[in-house]
Amino acid sequence: MAKSYLITGGAGFIGLTFTKLMLRETDARITVLDKLTYASHPEEMEKLKQNSRFRFVKGDISVQEDIDRAFDETYDGVIHFAAESHVDRSISQAEPFITTNVMGTYRLAEAVLKGKAKKLIHISTDEVYGDLKADDPAFTETTPLSPNNPYSASKASSDLLVLSYVKTHKLPAIITRCSNNYGPYQHSEKMIPTIIRHAKQGLPVPLYGDGLQIRDWLFAEDHCRAIKLILEKGNDGEVYNIGGGNERTNKELASVILKHLGCEELFAHVEDRKGHDRRYAINASKLKNELGWRQEVTFEEGIARTIQWYTDNDR
Repeated sequence: MAKSYLITGGAGFIGLTFTKLMLRETDARITVLDKLTYASHPEEMEKLKQNSRFRFVKGDISVQEDIDRAFDETYDGVIHFAAESHVDRSISQAEPFITTNVMGTYRLAEAVLKGKAKKLIHISTDEVYGDLKADDPAFTETTPLSPNNPYSASKASSDLLVLSYVKTHKLPAIITRCSNNYGPYQHSEKMIPTIIRHAKQGLPVPLYGDGLQIRDWLFAEDHCRAIKLILEKGNDGEVYNIGGGNERTNKELASVILKHLGCEELFAHVEDRKGHDRRYAINASKLKNELGWRQEVTFEEGIARTIQWYTDNDR
C-alpha cells in the first residue's frame, strides 16, 4: 500500500521542491498544509491538484482547528518545513516567528504524539548554531546552539522542543539542519534572487557591511534528496546536518552571478544587519557516512539553473 505523508509549508520554496520530488520519485500520497503567506506559490498548488496523489489543505500550523482538519488520517510521516524564515523581518517583528516556528511545531509534535503520524521530520537551519570565525571548524551536530537573531532563536527553540519530546515521550522524530539554500521558487526578498533582480535591472547589488560574510550554499534539490533519504533511512531521535560544502563570501557570490549574466560588478554597501552572523559552515559527514548521501548538483550547475529559472519566469 502506498504511503501517505503530510508536508507543512509545501507551497514555499524548499517545501515545494520537496513536494515535487516526492510526487516524481515515489508513489506516495501527499497532503500539503500551508497558509499561503507572501512567500508561497499558490499557482503551483493548483497545478499539482491535477495529480490524483496530491491534495492541498489551506491552514495555519499554529491554529489547532487547522491542524485537526489536516490530520484527518494517520500519516506515515510529517515533513515539517513551515516556518517564518526571513531574518530581517524577525528583527523588525519577532512575534510571527515565535507563533509559527515554536507554537506551530508544538502542535505538530502533539499530533504525532497522539498517534496521528508515525514520524516527524523537523526541518531546521544551521543558524541555530550561531556564527563561526574564519578558522573555526564547520558546525557538527554536537555544536552547542547559540542563535543570534529572533529567527534563529525561534528555530533553536523549536529544535529543543522536539528533542524534549523525543527524550520525555519517545517521540519518533528527526531534526535536520541545513546550510543556505538556493534554487528556483525562492522568494524575491532573499539574497540570490535580489542579486539577480538588481543585475538584470542594471542596478548596484546591495551588500550588507563589507560583503565578506561567508555562507555555505546548498542547492534545494540536493537538500530535498537528503530529506527523502533521512525520511526513509534516518534513525529516530537523531540530528542530521545537510551542507553544501560551498563556502562563498556574499561579495564572491554576487560576482559569480554578475559574471554569469555578463554584467558589470556594481555594489552598494549598505548598513550591516543587526547581529549579523559572520560565517556559517556545515559538516555533513554524519549524513554522508551513515546514510550515504551525496550531492548531485555542483555549485556552478546549480547557480546556472537558478539564474535561468528567474530569467524564464521574469522574477
